[in-house]
Amino acid sequence: MRVDLITLFPDICAGPLSESILGRAQARDIVRIHCTDPRQFATDRHRTVDDTPYGGGAGMVLKADIIQQAIASVSSPEAHVILLTPQGQRFTQRHAERLARSHRHLILVCGHYEGVDERLRQTLFDEEISIGDYVLTNGTIAAAVVVDAIVRLLPGALGTEASAEDETFAQENLLEYPQYTRPARLAGMEPPAVLLAGNHQSIQRWRQEQKWIRTASRRPDLLRPELET
Repeated sequence: MRVDLITLFPDICAGPLSESILGRAQARDIVRIHCTDPRQFATDRHRTVDDTPYGGGAGMVLKADIIQQAIASVSSPEAHVILLTPQGQRFTQRHAERLARSHRHLILVCGHYEGVDERLRQTLFDEEISIGDYVLTNGTIAAAVVVDAIVRLLPGALGTEASAEDETFAQENLLEYPQYTRPARLAGMEPPAVLLAGNHQSIQRWRQEQKWIRTASRRPDLLRPELET
């Protein structure tokens, strides 16, 4: 997979996208990640990438021609172009699975200021994504989150495919069951006896029960997907 990020802050991506699983995935050529700074397409001496909005109001808007050129510079016939914006559809594990499975080239445009010209939203972007109901300083951090969630699902990115299959949200809309490891006694508590007995059917049954209990207590909204918009 090829991933291009259009961002005014490419240095923000350097750390999270080059470490751990993502770093190894790039070293194995499972994914190629590139950052493009739109400022390189500005023609004035100040390298201006924003302008005041028509109609007035607070903040600035990313210049349409600059963003157009930045996208065109990395585009390909199979590119799927995504805008990171608080107004986008909320990103979920299902989104990550679909993008990992269905696309070989992703272009993520990181929103900033008051966003982008509406005409670009209507003509250049295949979809808009938000990582949550809050506002960040810019979309670069959000893009790094989305890329991480996608890349770890690519074949060969994880040490074992079972790692991705048995996680929170992986196969069901449920949180993952509690995990325990050594030492056997910690803070006066011991692991549940079922995990120590060696009966794998009982362990699987306990883990499935714990998924439902944990989801019901922490994220009951996940058990009522029909209520989500």
